[in-house]
Amino acid sequence: MNAAVSLAMCVFGRLGWKMLPLYVLAQLLGSFLAAGTIYAVYYEAIHDYCGGNLTVTGAKATAGIFATYPVPYLSIPAGFIDQVFGTAMLLLCLMALADQKNKPAATGHEPIVVGLLVLLIGISLGSNSGYAINPTRDIAPRVFTAIAGWGTDVFRAGNGWWWVPLVAPSIGGVLGAGLYRVMVEMHHPPPSGQGKGLLEEETVTLEKQENICANECV
Repeated sequence: MNAAVSLAMCVFGRLGWKMLPLYVLAQLLGSFLAAGTIYAVYYEAIHDYCGGNLTVTGAKATAGIFATYPVPYLSIPAGFIDQVFGTAMLLLCLMALADQKNKPAATGHEPIVVGLLVLLIGISLGSNSGYAINPTRDIAPRVFTAIAGWGTDVFRAGNGWWWVPLVAPSIGGVLGAGLYRVMVEMHHPPPSGQGKGLLEEETVTLEKQENICANECV
């Protein structure tokens, strides 16, 4: 359910590019329907809290229930870096958890471990803007709120913040996965069979060189 993860998997050959549009479409649809479900379940609570005035900013703003918005002190450049870093950490950890040549998450426990990972990222990196770290999780509910009564303010708030959680996580995901690839995966030892083959080849080459040297010495 994360387009940043799907994009990173395509970039590094874990997922075919032709599947990316289907994955993103499913993620957008799922996020939009999830936002609609939350709105339906908490419709009366939301309207009771804000008095029927659906606002994006202010003391009784409720749009932040569905999408992310920056705190007043956060600039666009700082927020962009925040989202790149947060998503990079997500992908870096996900790559480690799925690496069968390292110490992956125990079989059957992956959903729990990933859920805890997202929770930890939220606790440690969520205070600036709510840690979107997922383009589809942010843009689809944002569109829903624009339709449901919050209006176009959802795109104007935070100095036009809406594009940051759409673009920055996509970049951060590729950077995080790439960092794990360069720092860890590329340094895994070769498979046992492949290593044996290389050793045998080097041994044969060495024997040939010794024979040539022996003939020349004679």
